[in-house]
Amino acid sequence: MTRLVYFAWVRERIGKGEEDIDLPADVTTGAALLSYLKTLGDGYAHALEHESVIRIAINHEHVEHDEPIAGAREIALFPPMTGG
Repeated sequence: MTRLVYFAWVRERIGKGEEDIDLPADVTTGAALLSYLKTLGDGYAHALEHESVIRIAINHEHVEHDEPIAGAREIALFPPMTGG
């Protein structure tokens, strides 16, 4: 079981801040995770429709979309952030 945490408009569009999910064996990277989540319903599909802008953190460390997710306790998904 992996804890997924959603932030900002990703959270708003999906309709929840976090969830625990059993991922299929073929979901092995951040990119595969995003593709899989988009199949879970309209909210997910809308939140992740421009998946290239979605940022991923595995166990509180920012990673690229091709990073393996095996063994992740927590995966966070969030939109780009701006400073100020």
